[in-house]
Amino acid sequence: MNNSKMQQLLSQGKFLVTGEIGPPKHANPERIIKHATELKDYVDAINLTDNQTAVVRLSSIAASVHVLQAGVEPIMQMTVRDRNRIALQSDLLGAYSLGIRNVLCLSGDHQSFGNHPMAKNVHDVDSIQLIQIVKNLRDKKIFSCGEELKGQEPRFFIGAAANPFADPFEFRVLRLEKKINAGADFIQTQVVFDMERFEQFMAMVRKRGLHKEAYIIAGVMPLKSARAAKFMQQSVAGITVPEDIIKRMERADDPKQEGIAICVEQIKHLQKIEGVAGVHIMAVMWEDIIPTIVKEAGLHNR
Repeated sequence: MNNSKMQQLLSQGKFLVTGEIGPPKHANPERIIKHATELKDYVDAINLTDNQTAVVRLSSIAASVHVLQAGVEPIMQMTVRDRNRIALQSDLLGAYSLGIRNVLCLSGDHQSFGNHPMAKNVHDVDSIQLIQIVKNLRDKKIFSCGEELKGQEPRFFIGAAANPFADPFEFRVLRLEKKINAGADFIQTQVVFDMERFEQFMAMVRKRGLHKEAYIIAGVMPLKSARAAKFMQQSVAGITVPEDIIKRMERADDPKQEGIAICVEQIKHLQKIEGVAGVHIMAVMWEDIIPTIVKEAGLHNR
């Protein structure tokens, strides 16, 4: 039986709040444990990234175990960039044996973005095939080669990512549907700043009934400065930042406070959109602001 707390809360219709911690570029887990302890009473689960931006970091499996031991439910990210199907399945079995119950299946950033640009990527399978592998291990008790799994199967709550803003826009919902058909139980989206465009995306999701087949958790990010907002608008592929948000950040006497206020407004807006089952707060290198955001959004002790 899957004992994912996250799955239980979503199935009960609770509006979910998840956070995110990027593991460090060293072997000391102190910072992970500190952040997990700070977030414990404010989020339902915490994502642990898997060598994000293709930079070598403490593994997402180990980071997930540290979070679990701190009393918070982890969402282990797993990319297909660095492992073939043998290693992926081995890590899945290992992670489940350690108490990890949620997995987010991802492609992973290209290695050219990271600190080992000459590394060979693997991409033996893609993220959709990884979802299918996890589902078959769980529901059919078979490995990707078709061999029967004799013994305890890993009963993961399976997640995938979606980017509602990448081009071509009309294909975004089709890719989402492929991931759900492959076995994704929940979806975490890219950061949402453009509410109008996200509303259009969710209308397409509802038209296909996808919000009834998987839980959609919308990504939000508190901005620290107008410069950060402009950088995301101009340099981060797949993210759209409306001009009015840039102007608000430029006019603000205290940009950080304005960034928090915008994030809280966005969460309240997202709560009203049919089919949105929760929010994923990505406070990159600003994890300690998450409790403030959760409280101001009225989601503490919900």
